[in-house]
Amino acid sequence: MHIVMFGPPGAGKGTQAGLLKDRLNFAYIATGDLFRKHMKEQTELGQLARTYIDRGDLVPDELTIEMLKNEMAKYPDVPGIIFDGFPRTTVQAEALEKMLHDQGDKIDAVLALEVPEDVLISRILNRGKTSGRSDDAERSTVVKRLQKYRELTEPLKDYYRRKNVLNVINGLQDIETVHNDILQALENVVRQ
Repeated sequence: MHIVMFGPPGAGKGTQAGLLKDRLNFAYIATGDLFRKHMKEQTELGQLARTYIDRGDLVPDELTIEMLKNEMAKYPDVPGIIFDGFPRTTVQAEALEKMLHDQGDKIDAVLALEVPEDVLISRILNRGKTSGRSDDAERSTVVKRLQKYRELTEPLKDYYRRKNVLNVINGLQDIETVHNDILQALENVVRQ
């Protein structure tokens, strides 16, 4: 089973993906974590990614897709993968579909966490006080990230709705309630 955690920055994707990963013994690929790892290690990809991330921009599709291919190759024998922060554009969604199709797999569920924008901004700025992430520290950068999300990523909801894999989850609830709603959505996918 392959799952996409979907939603704007600060919606709780990482928290919920971590809970699912532990519960289902799935691989967990968070593109943001991969970029931060590369930036910390000062790899060529990391240095290039930093120029985009620090401005609140998305890293170009080609770089993100190549990095994801390399990461997916590390998990040939897992029962499933949870993707967090990918795909963010239609080009990325189509690339992921092709990568999985070539392996005889597909996206089974897209879990879309929805949270009002004012709550997202507050969550991200609070996270920025302890995370050390430059893209979480400045309100203007956070607002720009959310704007980019609305422009480039949010349209994927319709893309996945047409594929009948979209599950909308109220991300404003407490962590446990959100997790239970996600488990219920996945149970419904398994029954289909």
